[in-house]
Amino acid sequence: MGRTLAINPVTRIEGHARVNLEIDDAKTITGSCFQVMDFRGFETFLQGMQVEMMPAITPRICGTCPQTHHLVAARAVDKVYQAAIPRPAWLQRAILNAGGIIHSHAIHFFMLAGPDLLFGLDSDPAQRNIVGIAQAHPDKAKMAIRLRAIGHKICEEVGGRGTHPVTQIAGGAAAPLEADKIATLKQYAQEALALCKELYEFATSILEGNTDLVQSLPLETAYLGTVKGGVFDLYDGDLRLTGADGTFFEFSEDAWTDHIVEGVTDGSYGKPTVFKTGSESIAYRVGPLARMNCAESIDTPLANGELAKFKHNYGSPCHQTVLYNQARLIELLYSVEKLNELINDPELASDNIRARLGTPRNAAAHVEAPRGVLIHDYQVDENAIVTKANLLVATQQNLGAINETIKMSAQKFIDQKDELLLNAVEFAIRCYDPCLSCATHRIGQMKMQVTITHNGSAIRHLRRS
Repeated sequence: MGRTLAINPVTRIEGHARVNLEIDDAKTITGSCFQVMDFRGFETFLQGMQVEMMPAITPRICGTCPQTHHLVAARAVDKVYQAAIPRPAWLQRAILNAGGIIHSHAIHFFMLAGPDLLFGLDSDPAQRNIVGIAQAHPDKAKMAIRLRAIGHKICEEVGGRGTHPVTQIAGGAAAPLEADKIATLKQYAQEALALCKELYEFATSILEGNTDLVQSLPLETAYLGTVKGGVFDLYDGDLRLTGADGTFFEFSEDAWTDHIVEGVTDGSYGKPTVFKTGSESIAYRVGPLARMNCAESIDTPLANGELAKFKHNYGSPCHQTVLYNQARLIELLYSVEKLNELINDPELASDNIRARLGTPRNAAAHVEAPRGVLIHDYQVDENAIVTKANLLVATQQNLGAINETIKMSAQKFIDQKDELLLNAVEFAIRCYDPCLSCATHRIGQMKMQVTITHNGSAIRHLRRS
C-alpha cells in the first residue's frame, strides 16, 4: 500500500504542483509528469478590454515578477500603436527591469535554492531554509535580504508601486523621474553593487564546494535567449536559439509564432512548448542558463569576466541544470552593474517621455523575465479592443525539461527515505525557479505532491502541505 508523508516547512517553489512518477519492476523511473494543477484563464478575460489597459492589468498575474509583465505589456502596446518611445522612457523601463531581476534573483538563490546547496539535500528540514542560512551566516543573510529589498525599492521608485507597477503606458512613461528620486536611485544602485560583489563570492563558493551536486543533473537541450548583436540583453534585442552543439539561429519577436509551438498535455494545465524548424521539433530551455549559453559576451565588465569563466569552466553551451544557479548569480551581478550605468545617464531626468500614438494593429513583444523569455501577443480591432491575447511565459517553456530533470533526480534517490526523495525532486524543480502563478495565472498556496505508480497503481505518496 502507498503511504502519505506530511512535511513542514512549506515547499520552496512558487505555486501549486503535483509530480507523478512511473516506475517499472526494475525500479527504473519510466515517466514523470510535473502537473500544474490550476486552470489558466487570464487570456480569456483580457478579451474585450482596451489594449492600453494591459500594462496595468497583466502584472496581477504574478506577485513575484509583475515588473516584467508590466514592461512586456507596455512594449506590446507601444507596438500596437506604432509608437517609438523616447530614450528617457526607455531608461525608466530598463531600470525597472533591472530592479525586478535583482529582487527575484536575490530571493531565489538565497532563500529558495541556497539552503539545499549550503546544507545538502539530506540535511534537517528545520535547518534547510532561510532561517538556517541566517543562523549559519547571519551577516550574509542580512546582506541578501537587504539586496532583495533594494530591488523592491527600485521597482517602487520607478514603477510607482513595488509589486504591481503602473508608470509605463502606451507610448512611454506616465511621468518623468524627479531629481530627488534619481538621487535616491543612485544611492540604492551603489549600495546594491557593493552588496552584490560580496554576496557573489560567497554564493559562488557554495556552488564550487558542491561539485557532485552541480554535475548531478546534466540535460542536453537547445536554449532560447535574447541577444543584441550577440551581446547579452534582458530587455532589448532578437531571440536566439542556440542548439545543443552551439550553432545558433536568430529571429525577431514578431516571428515567434513561426517557431514556437504550444501544446497541451493530459493531467496538467501547463501548456508545454517546442521549437519548430521545418518538420523538426526541438526541445529547448529558457532562463538564466539559456541566456548564458546564447550570449557571446556581456556589456558590463564584472559580469562579462564571470561569463568568460563560466564558459571556460563548464563549456559552451553548458548543459548542467544545477548551474542555472550560477547563471542567476552572473545575471544578478550584471543587473547591479547595468543599474549604476543607467541611473547615471543624464537623459534620465528629461521630460521627453512620451511618443505620439498611431493607428492600432496586432502586435507582439518580448522581455527576458527572471525565469526566461516572456511574450505578450495582442490582437485588436479598429477601436483597440483586445479580441485575442496570448501570454507565453517562461515556466511553460521549461515544462518538458522540468519533467526530464525530475525523472533524473528521482532515479538517483528512488531507494532513499521519503524526505530525501521528495527534496531531491523539489531540488530538481527549483533549479528552474518555476513560477506556477505565471504558468497558470493563479494565486494560491504553495503545495506539492509526488505520486509513484507501478502498473497503474499508486505505490507511494509524498506530500508537502
